[in-house]
Amino acid sequence: MSTKSTFSKAEIRKDNPVFSSLRSVVETAMYGNNNKEVKTIEEAYLLAKDSMHTIVTDLLVKYPEKLELPFGARVLVENGGAVVGRTAAAKRILGENPEEDAKLAPIIREAIHQGEKKLRYKGTAYVGLDPEFMVKAHLSVPVGQENNIYSWLLNFQICNEVYDELYVQSRAINEGDIFIYQDPEWHHPDYPMGLAYFDSNHNAAVILGMNYFGELKKATLTMAWGIAHRLEYVACHGGQKKFTLSNGKNYVSAFFGLSGSGKSTLTHAKHGNKYAVEVLHDDAFIISLANGSSIALEPSYFDKTQDYPSDHPEVDYFVTVQNVAVTLDENGDKVLLTEDLRNGNGRTVKSRYSTSNRVDKFNEPINAIYWIMKDDSLPPVIKVTDPVLAATFGATLATKRSTAEQLKKGIDVNKLVIEPYANPFRIYPLIEDYNHFKTLFTDQNIDCYILNTGYFLDKKVTPAVTLGSIESIVEDTAVFETFGVINELSYLVIDGYEPDFNNHEYRQLVQERLQKRVAYIQEQKEKNEMNVLPDEALEAMKALID
Repeated sequence: MSTKSTFSKAEIRKDNPVFSSLRSVVETAMYGNNNKEVKTIEEAYLLAKDSMHTIVTDLLVKYPEKLELPFGARVLVENGGAVVGRTAAAKRILGENPEEDAKLAPIIREAIHQGEKKLRYKGTAYVGLDPEFMVKAHLSVPVGQENNIYSWLLNFQICNEVYDELYVQSRAINEGDIFIYQDPEWHHPDYPMGLAYFDSNHNAAVILGMNYFGELKKATLTMAWGIAHRLEYVACHGGQKKFTLSNGKNYVSAFFGLSGSGKSTLTHAKHGNKYAVEVLHDDAFIISLANGSSIALEPSYFDKTQDYPSDHPEVDYFVTVQNVAVTLDENGDKVLLTEDLRNGNGRTVKSRYSTSNRVDKFNEPINAIYWIMKDDSLPPVIKVTDPVLAATFGATLATKRSTAEQLKKGIDVNKLVIEPYANPFRIYPLIEDYNHFKTLFTDQNIDCYILNTGYFLDKKVTPAVTLGSIESIVEDTAVFETFGVINELSYLVIDGYEPDFNNHEYRQLVQERLQKRVAYIQEQKEKNEMNVLPDEALEAMKALID
């Protein structure tokens, strides 16, 4: 599927559903004389390498020729200041608050007008790596943002001969290209944390007052997910892999969890090479409601660096690095000092070649979805057999916040929070995601599991326990027992992690956590139209408590 970049004169009318006021403002800004188009990865690299904000390390990029980089290309570092993560409070969606929309229209026009005083760079890339789903995206950034546009063109798929040919093969759809405008030096007293403003129906966004690369990456994905959603795909912020067993059986699994929950670790785990494992992606993909196939949206990975010391093999695949310290090794070479010593949420754009078993599409239908939570009332694995409950648990996915997000003062990072489907980047009503996931569980008979990767009561659920549990499910040797008197839930029997249903305090803890989900559903119904769930979700959760 391909988006529209050009139009016949007969199509260029204000009532064309592709166009909108905000989209016209953002797109028009990209054609000014102050814009310089960055057409190749090599050009983007050289701009970033020479930027005054850059630290050029002595680490060589692995496989530069495969990445279309010059021989001898180095890993580049750029660090921010106080803000080193996403700013969720800055997000606004056009249409949610018409009064604020009217206020923002002249503010954004003025911001872009002021931006014309600076040289800007424009880049174009594809989101989606298969002709079945490829959309074109354009990013405009000011001078000084060379590292961000380089990282963006690495993270997504820059236009080149190979992918241009695939794109030509795609079926045209009545959606316009994605347009994103960024200005990190913008300030406004009413938006002290910045502004990420989305016209979700017209694939346009402005990212103002924020420098963090993750804002650009997630803005792009947010709108690509929106397009996919409208085309009957399930938008997935998670990881997906395929197991091929010795008997030739395939098992496709998807893991959904917020940053730091373990989804990347589970996605990339090779399970001691007991199976042939292929990875689609660890962060962004889509599932077809028509046939259950899946497509990756990005070639690269935007990975946390905290688990990769300087001599870790994964460092070989770093290409750009953000918010990570640099020091000198025994040879006097500039190398990375990772493990989040400088700050939380150190990040890297890591090449696809860190995963030898990467693919861009699974034609096989998905077999199972795993909701990853950190909830100490839950044993390591729960199986959910009711489709309504399966979709509802995903919509009330409970976990802890990570350093990937910049939080308002006073917010407890250790507090258990609910993030529907582990996707804080949704720009359409939650009930639509709910219906899509419910369709997967009903029409395609996908299994649903909840993985607790935190603590069960006061006992840590180790990675070995989680991986071993998944292997037993894949091999069809897992033994489940009914979760108390709840027939729709069962727990995987694991020595040392047995729930004691005769313990009043434990039963009370489970009830409290279920009640938290009920309270969330009721609260959203009262105050937030975007997050309203159907009555059946609320009734199903109440029934568990009863």
